[in-house]
Amino acid sequence: MSERLSDISARIDGIRQLGAVVNAMRGIAAARAQQAHGQLAAVDSYTATIALAIGRTLALLPAAGPGTGGRSVRSAVVVFCAEQGFAGAFSERVLDAVRGDLSDSELFLVGTRGRALAAERGIVAAWNSPMPSHSLGVPKLADRISEALYSHVATGEIGRLDTVFSQWRPGHGIHVERRCLFPLDMSGFPHAANVDAPLLNLSRETLMIELTADYVHAQLCNTALHAFAAENEARMEAMASAHSQIERQLSELQATRRIVRQEEITSEIIELAAGETASRSDYALKDSAKNG
Repeated sequence: MSERLSDISARIDGIRQLGAVVNAMRGIAAARAQQAHGQLAAVDSYTATIALAIGRTLALLPAAGPGTGGRSVRSAVVVFCAEQGFAGAFSERVLDAVRGDLSDSELFLVGTRGRALAAERGIVAAWNSPMPSHSLGVPKLADRISEALYSHVATGEIGRLDTVFSQWRPGHGIHVERRCLFPLDMSGFPHAANVDAPLLNLSRETLMIELTADYVHAQLCNTALHAFAAENEARMEAMASAHSQIERQLSELQATRRIVRQEEITSEIIELAAGETASRSDYALKDSAKNG
């Protein structure tokens, strides 16, 4: 083999260092995904509480509910893509899922990597934001999304709001889901029976508006946490694949190093043996000439 032993050893050291980086990224992704899953339970509990309050408030409103006349039919879609790299085709799947919405919907894009990929595809978002580096920043992200959306809703530019996000399913991997956040389907809220009417400090209509805003905010937190967890689960999967590839390369290089080392030892033995033979031959010739 033409490879030098020192070159192979240097490559092995380099791959081992890369393996350490991959393992660190895998561990960070696992911790972030676990934290996001834990916070989902709290958000779901909060959402259920708001849904119950909306159901009790609906019982106090006229049968027609809040007025919806004159609402715009234009839609908006909040898309959660990847914030960082090494997550496979995470963002590609999400953008493919909203391909049919781009011509007639306002696009609100979350995720730096997703924004770069969208730009490569010629997709221009009406609003964009990075995904927070930690799941504890998700409520503030939901605040920013809500503020941007409500300015469009208030002016009648948007009458429907959907969100598209990724969800990790154990054993099935990434699944892209779509959820309608606005207008609310009032038939889906629980209606409490035989419950005393609540004591209100706000008008019923104002209370309903406030509860609706809180519910949409909670749903945005839920979808953002799912997307955050799914991105890190995808990164864990990518790092696991990279770790396997690194282990294979290390095994191959170590085998190559043993072969090269054996060849070098064999070459050294042959050189020593040849030198010893030449030395003996030279001594024999000198001895023969002296005795002759």
